[in-house]
Amino acid sequence: MRGLLCWPLLLLLLQPWETQLQLAGPRCHTGPLDLVFVIDSSRSVRPFEFETMRQFLMGLLRGLNVGPNATRVGVIQYSSQVQSVFPLRAFSRSEDMERAIRDLVPLAQGTMTGLAIQYAMNVAFSVAEGARPPEERVPRVAVIVTDGRPQDRVAEVAAQARARGIEIYAVGVQRADVGSLRAMASPPLDEHVFLVESFDLIQEFGLQFQSRLCGKDQCAEGGHGCQHQCVNARGMFHCACNLGYKLAADNKSCLAIDLCAEGTHGCEHHCVNSPGSYFCRCQVGFVLQQDQRSCRAIDYCSFGNHSCQHECVSTPGGPQCHCREGHDLQPDGRSCQVQDLCNGVDHGCEFQCVSEGLSYRCLCPEGRQLQADGKSCNRCREGHVDLVLLVDGSKSVRPQNFELVKRFVNQIVDFLDVSPEGTRVGLVQFSSRVRTEFPLGRYGTAAEVKQAVLAVEYMERGTMTGLALRHMVEHSFSEAQGARPRALNVPRVGLVFTDGRSQDDISVWAARAKEEGIVMYAVGVGKAVEAELREIASKPAELHVSYAPDFGTMTHLLENLRGSICPEEGISAGTELRSPCECESLVEFQGRTLGALESLTLNLAQLTARLEDLENQLANQK
Repeated sequence: MRGLLCWPLLLLLLQPWETQLQLAGPRCHTGPLDLVFVIDSSRSVRPFEFETMRQFLMGLLRGLNVGPNATRVGVIQYSSQVQSVFPLRAFSRSEDMERAIRDLVPLAQGTMTGLAIQYAMNVAFSVAEGARPPEERVPRVAVIVTDGRPQDRVAEVAAQARARGIEIYAVGVQRADVGSLRAMASPPLDEHVFLVESFDLIQEFGLQFQSRLCGKDQCAEGGHGCQHQCVNARGMFHCACNLGYKLAADNKSCLAIDLCAEGTHGCEHHCVNSPGSYFCRCQVGFVLQQDQRSCRAIDYCSFGNHSCQHECVSTPGGPQCHCREGHDLQPDGRSCQVQDLCNGVDHGCEFQCVSEGLSYRCLCPEGRQLQADGKSCNRCREGHVDLVLLVDGSKSVRPQNFELVKRFVNQIVDFLDVSPEGTRVGLVQFSSRVRTEFPLGRYGTAAEVKQAVLAVEYMERGTMTGLALRHMVEHSFSEAQGARPRALNVPRVGLVFTDGRSQDDISVWAARAKEEGIVMYAVGVGKAVEAELREIASKPAELHVSYAPDFGTMTHLLENLRGSICPEEGISAGTELRSPCECESLVEFQGRTLGALESLTLNLAQLTARLEDLENQLANQK
């Protein structure tokens, strides 16, 4: 009974607002419009709140120009399901619509807002339900009124509805979720999203909505917030900007248009933007031309104060001095000096380069002649040699030093006349084991040998020098490995390269090598043991032993090895090989022997003089 008494009182309280909305002005003459109200009647909407919304709808209808050729109105309500109160085609008079709204009973279940939007899009705005065909371009407007958070997804279906041309207004009351309202409404959101604190205040939306439909001049009423210009439209307005400006993201304030960014300015270097305009600017070292767009480089040299000895070149940073060919610019940046071409160019001299004015020439060491190319020196062509190189590949050598050893080996190959008839070269690497990298008979040119040397991989591990000597004697100088028969009297030369003490005995196979007629050379580096080097090498040791304190200083040994491995007299390429038993061969052998003895005597005399000098120095120190 108490509840029954409250309804007349509630209607009495609502009457002033209904009258206010109804008397807000004459009926709207909006032109053709299809308008559907989507009303939330879930259980969260209390009875008196739903009654407020009912009165809101009736008051709003009285302000519309309703008719078949004017505004058509449809109403649907939803909770967990959707119900059509009346479609767009149902009534042409507002009185009939009001009667249907008065008879409306709320569903009082869940809040399936997405389902309601789907129904409005597919059913309520269909031609069968009274909507005008799309080709008539009659605006379609949906007004969604809700008081809570949807229990289904709304963003995707709302986007589909907007894509079909339906303009959506989202009105939230009290507990409505703002994010959901924004996901449903059409842009701009500040014109299509409304949030009121209670159903009692829903008339605020009604007045604004009616104002937009009725075409009031909201720009004239003020409060639009436009920074530059306000443009009135049907029941609404939009902001515009002055020339040279564009509307910002808030659709009210204005930003200066960056004309430079549009790419039509024509400036050669830089474009500087200003409100509604722009101007061109040149880079440093350039000046703007009369067309105010192109730039010309400043000719600093024409000022006559550069002080360049040879040539002045103007650059954006100022004048720069350049020198003529064959000259270098000095630290003062102005004067020039003749170049040392040997230091400044890739001269290609094999041994030594000597600068001579604007040119240079190449020199060869004593005993070697400059070749026709003017850069290389003649090779060891005085005799045939079978040369086997024993290279230490133990762990103590280290990878970077092993690369230096390979380079050193190739420098030895450079002064040899490598060919099948001339010098043959073989390479053996040893560590804890022995490996033939390539035998004597494999390669016929220096280029092939050098390429094979560079391809050798470092073995590491121990230092079995005795095992390497045995391998050389038994295998490396065999005819199967490419050595020439002993009857041809081709010298056999072995060169051992090591950096430390052997881990096995070397005496037996060092002696055996020399018994086999192999001329042995020993090259030691770093921690190599002198006694072992002397035991490996042929006599005299002074001619067959070389030593360098480290791998970086090995190159000074090359000339000693060249003079030893390349004898001054011998069998040249193309000379017929003779039997050592012939008379002429014996005479030749005797001559070479006497020459060697004379050289040995000279070396002994020099050594004796050096020892006497050392003894005198020791005596003076005492």
